[in-house]
Amino acid sequence: MFFKTFESKTVKELRKNQGMTIVELARESNLSSSMLKKVDHFELKKVPEPIKSRIEPILRGLY
Repeated sequence: MFFKTFESKTVKELRKNQGMTIVELARESNLSSSMLKKVDHFELKKVPEPIKSRIEPILRGLY
């Protein structure tokens, strides 16, 4: 059986699972919403590292 891992889900999927909009995620991570719109359709493992390290804890529900 195949299970999707956390890293293979898109940022949009993970954000929606937390019930967040792009603006709320931008506010929490101190990034611009336009930058997050560009990576919203990427899988988390394909997001560039400076952005990924800021949004991953929020998307995991640690903050």
